Amino acid sequence: MSYVGPDFDPPQPRRPRRRPLVVALAALVPGALLGWAVYAAVGAPGDAGGAAVSAPGSPSASASARDDGKKPTAGTSPTTGTPPTAGTAPAASPSPSRSRAAARGPLAGKVVVIDPGHNPGNFRHTAAINRQVDIGTNRKECDTTGTSTNSGYTEARFTLDVAHRLRDLLQRQGATVKLTQDGDRPYGPCVDERARIGNTAHADAVVSIHADGSAAGNRGFHVILPEAVHAGAADTRPIVGPSQDLGARIAGNFVRVTGSAPSNYVGDGTGLVTRKDLGGLNLSTVPKVFIECGNMRDSKDAALLTSGAWRQKAAQGISEGIVSFLRG
Repeated sequence: MSYVGPDFDPPQPRRPRRRPLVVALAALVPGALLGWAVYAAVGAPGDAGGAAVSAPGSPSASASARDDGKKPTAGTSPTTGTPPTAGTAPAASPSPSRSRAAARGPLAGKVVVIDPGHNPGNFRHTAAINRQVDIGTNRKECDTTGTSTNSGYTEARFTLDVAHRLRDLLQRQGATVKLTQDGDRPYGPCVDERARIGNTAHADAVVSIHADGSAAGNRGFHVILPEAVHAGAADTRPIVGPSQDLGARIAGNFVRVTGSAPSNYVGDGTGLVTRKDLGGLNLSTVPKVFIECGNMRDSKDAALLTSGAWRQKAAQGISEGIVSFLRG
């Protein structure tokens, strides 16, 4: 997701200050960065199309590294029926046909909501996704089309693919997994509805998956955490602490599994950014983070994002961060 868009304002210059987050995550982030440093010292494990890497003994060690060459092309949607008129949001539904609860496993009884950023059909419904919605601190557009690589691989296609892989990994461990959308609706959902889906599900964790659209040369991933907001319909104060914990665990495991470095353009090398301008975070009442898995506009990051094997690693890294958070 580009920083230019309805749910992302251009980042403001960071003022030097100490935050409670620095202390809270001190035990986790250095370990993550140390893991990346070791990775950098020993060298990259093969090319981007290699087999997925798993930690020894990991329940997801045998996860498939399948590609998505047979998936619908960008902009297509399996939706049936007549699309709603512009400005009218489809009925709220966390893709029930693509959700199921596993009876056994270490995550039995836990609910995880995966939010694939954007929708492949958004570009067909510009009037609808430009509709303003309340995000607590102000009003913003319902959604955006997202970004893409220079070769045309869209963020919406990327996020759905990673979401499917992540869902499979979590379900194998017994979690009940719900998606906010599965390419099964004409557009959206809007950012406020995405938050409601997680809230209504009483999710134990929500992760919104994205890829950035920054300038070439800007590389790496970052996890976006909710800032304390208490305005209008937004009150993130109860979820700031657990969301920071969730985000730090995802960042650490993402470094370890994918070998990717934290962002070199936001986050001061921590891979963690705190923001209060995102409706999906502001309106959440359950622990939630966003992850920008890489920069689609950088050729080196794009080579990773378009690799099915790397996307499997990305899903595994996110999964292991969620599992660590849910198991304490």
